[in-house]
Amino acid sequence: MKAIAVDAMGGDYAPVEIVCGALDAVRSWRIPVVLVGDETQILPLVKAAGMTNDPLVKVQHASQVIGMDEHPGMAYRKKKDASVVVAAKLVKEGHCGALVAPGSTGAAVTAGLFGLGRIKGIRRPAIATPLPTQDGGTTLLIDSGASANPGVENLLQNALLGHVFMQRVYGIVAPRVGLLNIGTEEIKGSNVVTEVYPKMQEQSVYRFIGNVEGRDIPKRVADVVVCDGFTGNVVLKFAEGMATMMMHLLKDAVMKNGWRAKLGGWLLRPALKQALKKVDYAEYGGAPLLGVEGGLVICHGASKARAIQNAVRLASHIADSEMVEHIKTALETVDATNEE
Repeated sequence: MKAIAVDAMGGDYAPVEIVCGALDAVRSWRIPVVLVGDETQILPLVKAAGMTNDPLVKVQHASQVIGMDEHPGMAYRKKKDASVVVAAKLVKEGHCGALVAPGSTGAAVTAGLFGLGRIKGIRRPAIATPLPTQDGGTTLLIDSGASANPGVENLLQNALLGHVFMQRVYGIVAPRVGLLNIGTEEIKGSNVVTEVYPKMQEQSVYRFIGNVEGRDIPKRVADVVVCDGFTGNVVLKFAEGMATMMMHLLKDAVMKNGWRAKLGGWLLRPALKQALKKVDYAEYGGAPLLGVEGGLVICHGASKARAIQNAVRLASHIADSEMVEHIKTALETVDATNEE
């Protein structure tokens, strides 16, 4: 099992929650981790957890941090000893199989582009976000923020990246790939969407099922939903906001409607708590950046221990699945098909 580099200084609750989550992953699944960051802050946390002598836990000192308010590109170039920079280098040099990066999404994407580098043939890497569905499954939304204004070739590659990810990580033999649109008809949508549709139909590498609408995502009509990063990010943030609003409305209704409602809420609490775990981003840990030379999982800036724990597990799955090599093979298959 390959070690996972964890940027222990990234995120709102670093380093305490990040370190605790990474150590929980070691305890639960015996995944080796390298905690990257200020060792004067990290080592006492490892000692307090009683894991100083655990051979699966290592600490790599890094003296700098890229803040949430810094320009990602400029900070990445100037801060050579930033935790995310050092962590990306560990993956690039083969010491670790993947990187878990909480904190600045821009810094994480920059680490992927400049620290790991793009896979040859990939124009723009994409953020792939797993979303829960009403049947207890998962739909992958790609892209959800890396590229706001992609071209036709980018969307075609996003579909291929999502296809490989769902095959290798989720074990779906023939993932259904859908194109996010305002309707199911071929003629609807933006110029880029209407142009890419027939090209997706013509290819034979992945299973294209046509256009899907936003309401189809939670129904798992498709296993992979392809879109531009601007639209994907709006969908993702709206879904997060809607989940929060529904929880608020439910709690408000219980508290304002007398003792019967409160009793019913108390009786339903265990079942609701279990159901709501499925729509909690912490259960998925983070979103992989696909198309770079190595595994990279980007975590929510507000991630706490449970999210980091699951992000480490996802990163480990990606590293052990040899995702990069399978993407390269898929690209070669596409190129060979295009030449025929």
